[in-house]
Amino acid sequence: MLRRLLFGLMLGLMLQPVWAAEDESGASGYVGYIELKPFVANFGGAGPLRFIKCEITLQVGSEDGHHAVNYHLPSIRNDIVFLLSAQDEAALSSVEAQAALAKEALAQVQTMLREEEGAPLVTDLFFTSLVIQ
Repeated sequence: MLRRLLFGLMLGLMLQPVWAAEDESGASGYVGYIELKPFVANFGGAGPLRFIKCEITLQVGSEDGHHAVNYHLPSIRNDIVFLLSAQDEAALSSVEAQAALAKEALAQVQTMLREEEGAPLVTDLFFTSLVIQ
C-alpha cells in the first residue's frame, strides 16, 4: 500500500512540470468573438449621398485580448467609421474589394492595439453583413 502511494506521488511530481509548461506557453486554444454594434456611415465624394451599413465581428486569441479589445472599443469604432467614410464606390463594388477593405480594417485595428497594448490582439475581422445604398 505504501509503495503504491509513493509511486503515485512520484509520478505526480514528475508530470507537474509538463502541465506547467503547457500553461505558460499560452497555447490555450482560446478563440473569442466580439460583435460590434452596426456601423452606418456615408461615403463617396461629389455626387449623390451614399450610405454603408455593416456589422463587424472581431476574432481574438486570448481572454486578455478580449478584455483589452472591449476596453478600446470606442477608439476601434471611431477608426472604422472614418475608414468606411473615406471609401469610394469602386472600393465597395465587388466582393474582392470588400475583402480588401476587411483586411485594411483589420490592419488598422491591429496597429492601434499594437500602439496601445503592445500586441495586435485581434486575429481576424469579419463583415457579418454589408449593405451599400
